[in-house]
Amino acid sequence: MLRRTLLTAAPAALALPAAAQEWPAAPVRAVVPFAAGSATDIVARLFAERMREVLGQPVVVENRAGASGLIGAEFVARSAPDGLTLLFGTNSTNAAANALFRRVPFDMERDFVPASLLASVPLLVAVPANSPHRTLADLLTAARARPEAISFASASSSQRVASEMLASMAGVRMLHVPYRASPAAVQDLISGRVDVFIADQAVILPPTQAGQLRVLGVTTRTRSPQLPDVPTVAEAGNLPNYELFAWFVLVAPTGTPPAVLARLNAAVRHATQNPELRQRLEQTLGMSVTPSTQEEAVAFMRSETVKWTNAIRAAGIEPE
Repeated sequence: MLRRTLLTAAPAALALPAAAQEWPAAPVRAVVPFAAGSATDIVARLFAERMREVLGQPVVVENRAGASGLIGAEFVARSAPDGLTLLFGTNSTNAAANALFRRVPFDMERDFVPASLLASVPLLVAVPANSPHRTLADLLTAARARPEAISFASASSSQRVASEMLASMAGVRMLHVPYRASPAAVQDLISGRVDVFIADQAVILPPTQAGQLRVLGVTTRTRSPQLPDVPTVAEAGNLPNYELFAWFVLVAPTGTPPAVLARLNAAVRHATQNPELRQRLEQTLGMSVTPSTQEEAVAFMRSETVKWTNAIRAAGIEPE
């Protein structure tokens, strides 16, 4: 299997300039700006393992969590543009940051250059398995009856925005409980310390399948293939304009040589051909694997920045 995979990647590698084929001469550090066990961490480790087969050097994943991803993203933005320090970015770090925070210690567009998009994933509205709220309509009815009596967790910008947008569109007020990491929020949700958590399907699906959580809605316009009986938020909450999804992108500091970015792009594309990676991301975790050209990634991130900025403002979230 490994031999076939490497042979498949050979034409792409041969098409690259000689300088790109010589890089990297040392291990590549790939920063995940969220905690181990988060959706970003899962994506990063799966891609890193397979990218090594093209790069010829280990891709070492390093978690630098905190401040909704800003700590890890700033570290990469300030790193040398030699392609040896990369960021597994998300909509939180590379689209929503400016609208959520008064001071962002980097410029989302000017300080990063993308190598490729990686994947996207819906978010799920989850409650404890023993929650009295059997449907999203039940949850919203309870929230209307007792403003801020229903608490929601968030450990990233996308999670907070998804929750605040739901509350705003439904005309309810819920109490925000911030967390540093999604796994901790999931544990508190299971134990009933918080009432609801809207998070990436990759984070919510395993405890749901284990019978620990109940999913009330999916944040995308279409239902999840892994949960075909769970309605979308638009359906369940009678909110036809509600839609949001999370995504992941591999970026490097601006100034990284084009030949290096091309080699990284080839490594990403090679990784997406791996059956085990696709099985884990698509079938197990419900993600869409979405490799792209560098130009497509730039255009996508710009359009998503507009979308997330509008969503944050519509939800009435004031920058922190």
